[in-house]
Amino acid sequence: MKFKTPKKSDIIFLVIIVLLIVPQTRQPIQIALHSVLSKLGPSVVKKEDRKEVSYSAWRLRDLNGKELNFTNTKGKVVFINLWATWCPPCIAEFSTIQDLYNDYKNDVVFLLVSDESPATIKKFLNKKGYDIQVFNPLTKYPDDFNPRSIPRTYIIDKEGYIVVDKKGAANWNSNAIRKQLDKMLKGS
Repeated sequence: MKFKTPKKSDIIFLVIIVLLIVPQTRQPIQIALHSVLSKLGPSVVKKEDRKEVSYSAWRLRDLNGKELNFTNTKGKVVFINLWATWCPPCIAEFSTIQDLYNDYKNDVVFLLVSDESPATIKKFLNKKGYDIQVFNPLTKYPDDFNPRSIPRTYIIDKEGYIVVDKKGAANWNSNAIRKQLDKMLKGS
């Protein structure tokens, strides 16, 4: 029996498959892959296709125990991100959200929402050096927001319309998003 010499591409493919199977290497590879894929910024929903938010009585609690009622965000620009610490695309985009938050935290309401325990979230934030405020839902998610697919991000304008609805990782610190937020904050 004669064996063929494996091609270089076959060996590389096999190594990648093995790395994705091994738990210790799988998550870093997935995060790196999603980081590359997320370089594209999210697109803005066409004006005629935008959905109006119902402002239901969705209650959230931050990691310090302070409660927030979603209805209190009415009339403000709101950035909502549904995420988890175990989710590679969520981890991949998180630094861009932190960068955006650093510059817009006084003008935009940032609601990063996770169903995980406050201890798990705090451990993640401390390990990565993030200081963005994170919330746990106290009541059922409104029909306006779909937590079945994470990360899922919405940007809502002052009039209560969803201007951005993005499934998956994105570069939230892109020039396009910054221009869109600036436009929304000016009211145009």
